[in-house]
Amino acid sequence: MRQQSIAVVGLPYANRKGPTRRFEAELCAPGEAVELRPEPNNRHDRWAVAVFSVRGVQLGYVNAERASWIGGMIREGREIAAVFQGVVHNTAWCRIAFDGEVPILPPQRAQEEPADDSGFFPDAIYDD
Repeated sequence: MRQQSIAVVGLPYANRKGPTRRFEAELCAPGEAVELRPEPNNRHDRWAVAVFSVRGVQLGYVNAERASWIGGMIREGREIAAVFQGVVHNTAWCRIAFDGEVPILPPQRAQEEPADDSGFFPDAIYDD
């Protein structure tokens, strides 16, 4: 089965204790292991799969489109390895591999600089 990148949602939300999810995501290095934990007793979604950093701090949840599929494979005993890939806006990304494969991060794309919409434009500098 091919490797794939999965979205981890819920980054803006606070954890019950410890560092915030956003703070923890900023501490994670690309390629660092993460843990996927199914939460069958989750009151909002019985298919929810939580994502935890190597330090045991929750980063968020596998997005709903993939959670039931990934959670089902974990419950069936399939081996899934996952590593942190990066953060884009309010979403963390992880790379997963199946059945003993090691996740390999895709090549990094250059990130675009956000547009400056502050309304501040410095004066031109002239030689006197």
